[in-house]
Amino acid sequence: MREAFQPTVYLLASRRNGSLYVGVTSDLMKRIAEHRDGLIEGFTKDYGVRRLVWFEQHATMDAAILREKRIKKWKREWKINLIRETNADWRDLAVDLGFAMLPPIPSHRP
Repeated sequence: MREAFQPTVYLLASRRNGSLYVGVTSDLMKRIAEHRDGLIEGFTKDYGVRRLVWFEQHATMDAAILREKRIKKWKREWKINLIRETNADWRDLAVDLGFAMLPPIPSHRP
């Protein structure tokens, strides 16, 4: 799959309106697998941020890095709006790329 190796900016979420993570990679398929398997230490592993909710491919890594840096400076509301523009249901887009569905997130409501 050619697009898996293009420079890509992506947003992961723990759940709908949950914790968000913005990243950049030259290999989206590999990076998503690493996040899902808990191989990347830090925020995404600690907070269970594993659902791919938005991504954007770029012609060059420089362009992708610039876009990632800009999005990281955005207000949370703007990031949520970016996700809603193309993924209103907050589906895990990794499933469309061939990954298995993640288990449902348990509710913390009484």
